[in-house]
Amino acid sequence: MLINDKYHLTYCTNIHPGQDWASTFQSIVDYLPVIKKNISKEQPFGIGLRLSNRASEELAMNDNLPQFKSWLIKNGLYVFTMNGFPYGNFHDEVVKDKVHEPDWTTRERVNYTVRLFEQLAFLLPEGISGGISTSPISYKHWHASAKEKKAVMEKGAIHLSELILKLHELEESTSKYLHIDIEPEPDGMLENTEDVLTFYAKILLPIAKKELIKKLNVGEEKAENLVLRYCTLCYDICHFSLAFEEPTYTFEKLKNAGIKIGKIQVSAALKAKFNTLHKDKIWETLGKFDEPTYLHQVTVNSNEGVKTYNDLPIVLKNKPDVEELRAHFHVPIFLESFEELYSTQDHILKVIAILKQHLISEHLEVETYTWDVLPGYLKKDLSESIIREMKWLIDKL
Repeated sequence: MLINDKYHLTYCTNIHPGQDWASTFQSIVDYLPVIKKNISKEQPFGIGLRLSNRASEELAMNDNLPQFKSWLIKNGLYVFTMNGFPYGNFHDEVVKDKVHEPDWTTRERVNYTVRLFEQLAFLLPEGISGGISTSPISYKHWHASAKEKKAVMEKGAIHLSELILKLHELEESTSKYLHIDIEPEPDGMLENTEDVLTFYAKILLPIAKKELIKKLNVGEEKAENLVLRYCTLCYDICHFSLAFEEPTYTFEKLKNAGIKIGKIQVSAALKAKFNTLHKDKIWETLGKFDEPTYLHQVTVNSNEGVKTYNDLPIVLKNKPDVEELRAHFHVPIFLESFEELYSTQDHILKVIAILKQHLISEHLEVETYTWDVLPGYLKKDLSESIIREMKWLIDKL
């Protein structure tokens, strides 16, 4: 839905199981009309569509894609953003670091993303831009040496160059502007603002500019503008709060480097403050969030910088003596605190304050995908929970 005549707002359908197209579409049919009726009755409501590779392949079969577009129009719905990060199943089985498979060194990741963009170009209404968020190149712990990591980043940049050319061709042929939104997260090859700046300056721009100059016969300045136009950032508020980076810092650094933010994912991380006498109770409450499906990296800020533990069980076992830790567990955005714990909702409120002054991004997507693995006392009816999050954000905006 359009907020303040500026922002297209939605939630990400990775909340719902959807390994194939049939189950994905069924979830959309079951939830989206009800949610639209409650929060966007009078105007069209956008969808943040998540398609697994299999669902995307099946959507491309027969008349599935045009039939889906007709259904969307009939129900006052439209797709303007997609989540192309998880390639395979995202529910009901152990995901952990497999969420990065296949990474940007592979042809599978390229083919999947190109197909998603072709489908988004068909579904996207005229007059608005479209974006797809994607993985931060690869998972850091798969690559041991600095040399190997550099090779991974360079291969990823080569494949992103290919995608940038595809997005340029799509805009030329359809007049629709589409962008790939790279999503940094803890233990990704890109984790924070400095990682992004370094990747663009030292790897992506040199590699992609050379390719665009050769393929499009354009000058260096034009090539750089094309790279920055089509390859943007997905600013996940949860992820950047885990990096202990203030929104004003990141937004200013990216702006100075010419890097655009294609999408803001509105999400909150789990926060534990150990500045009380009830540390045992805090650790006990934190233990309720130890579940086996997703990776829940934990970060701690110290004089030596941000230290990352690659999963919550490690921290629960060792119980380091820290003043505060933050965990990569997307908790409801409307909650500031619960039992002995807190959320990083304050980062969301800081981003909203900035959005009221500056058009940082046109795309806003709520991404709390953990409803089925939350502790029992936080679980509510799914539709009710989504509606509550959306209404909370609309009210704040």
